[in-house]
Amino acid sequence: MRLKTVIRTSPWNAALKDGRVTPRGYELEFEEVQPITRAFRVMCRELAYDVTEMAATTYLVARDHGKPLTALPVFLTRGIHHGAVRAREPGDPKELEGRRVGVNRGYTVTTGVWARGILASEYGVDLDQVTWVRSDDEHVAEYEPPANVEKLPEGQDLAAAVSGGDLAAAVGDVKSDELVPMIPDAEAAGFRALAERGLWPVNHLVVVKDEVLEANPDLARALFDAFEQAKDLYVAGELQPFHVRFQPCR
Repeated sequence: MRLKTVIRTSPWNAALKDGRVTPRGYELEFEEVQPITRAFRVMCRELAYDVTEMAATTYLVARDHGKPLTALPVFLTRGIHHGAVRAREPGDPKELEGRRVGVNRGYTVTTGVWARGILASEYGVDLDQVTWVRSDDEHVAEYEPPANVEKLPEGQDLAAAVSGGDLAAAVGDVKSDELVPMIPDAEAAGFRALAERGLWPVNHLVVVKDEVLEANPDLARALFDAFEQAKDLYVAGELQPFHVRFQPCR
């Protein structure tokens, strides 16, 4: 059986993408989508693929709105997000209360969700006292954001809005030489949270259409095993010191 599949190529799934590993009884028919986030949106809105990579919170929102998708415990990316809050200079995150803070893309983007959790749980930020300004709409079209979420004006750049003082900070993949992590020593703070509490957030996982799983009861296990085999090949042959400490999770 051929399964229409969208998954970004990475070292730990390369053996799947190049055919060295295949799921038992199935063939993955890969389609390349750039950027990968476009595939999340298409899957949520059109159910266009059989198997696809998807951001964790996009999946949770999709499920909450009745999308017939099921995630497998295959985590394609994980990250440490203390450095995802970007501002003109480091400062006390509590100062974000009462101010406007940008969010790269949608309010439900996984990096933004993890970063807001860090702000609340580690730095005591009352998230309800911040106005969150998203630069795009949500992957799940039916999702309605909270009342303290607004849209960035059309044509305005998120990084420029922070640099110019319109926004106090921005959360997510906001590239600008003028912005730095707001959390002081963000990398050290992230590794400390990992060491002390095991906080190593899941970003992307694998989802499958429910109708495909229902028609093929052995598919979930076959996919899981294939991803594990591909990762094991990577670990055995290409592992570098950094990845020994942070290898892709099973």
